[in-house]
Amino acid sequence: MKNLFDIKDYVVVITGGTGVLGRAIAKYLALNGAKVVILGRKEEVGREIVADIEKEGGCCEFMKTDVMSLPTVQGNCDEIMAKYGRIDTLLNAAGGNMKGATIGPDQNFFDLEPTQFQTVLELNLTGTVIPTQVFLKPMVAQGKGSIINFSSMAAFRPMTRVCGYAAAKAGISNFTAFMATECAKKFGEGIRVNAIAPGFFITEQNRSLLTNPDGSYTQRGQDVIRQTPFGRMGEPEELCGTIHYLMSDAAKFVTGTVAVVDGGFNAFAM
Repeated sequence: MKNLFDIKDYVVVITGGTGVLGRAIAKYLALNGAKVVILGRKEEVGREIVADIEKEGGCCEFMKTDVMSLPTVQGNCDEIMAKYGRIDTLLNAAGGNMKGATIGPDQNFFDLEPTQFQTVLELNLTGTVIPTQVFLKPMVAQGKGSIINFSSMAAFRPMTRVCGYAAAKAGISNFTAFMATECAKKFGEGIRVNAIAPGFFITEQNRSLLTNPDGSYTQRGQDVIRQTPFGRMGEPEELCGTIHYLMSDAAKFVTGTVAVVDGGFNAFAM
């Protein structure tokens, strides 16, 4: 019987692939036989990731991009198609936050900066829509493909402080469900769209928010741990199994879902 989890020679595109989570996912997929293309802004970091993966025998390359620029992303797609002839999976991992789109403990709603709020919405939400629009086209042409968006715990709960980021991630969950139906109805069941909602993982973006310089948890970090039944933060590699499943034929009848990987955070009640 066919191995439903076989992803050998899958061509996988990862936007925002130079981050802590994207790097771990790229390495896992490449070492399991996928041909990984990392799209990001940090060229030096991207090249270092590629070298690390290739050193262990994986197939990986980096392309500089701007997920807010349709022509740039289209150029990335054209280059990938010219080299590989197909695109099997798109991971929309690009995103981020800005101080002005948050409301600190000593602030209130009137301190929110609308311009930065809009930038965060665009980076996370529009920065998912544009790559989806571009990389979906070859998937439709080949009759098969999987898109995996990155939602968040903030999409499920109105968490304090992260006003702009939470609004964007809630939009991504909604967009995922919309696109799952749109693709299935108009392009057939071979195109699947799902999302992953990571719990709390230490990244460069949230490190200072969750941990002190000595590595101990801030009050915010302690609040997270208190509400996580596993009693710890996640490790980047712990996202890989769920992503592997969603992109493989093991999830052939799965679309429109948001898979939670959070150590129980979203299930915690009191």
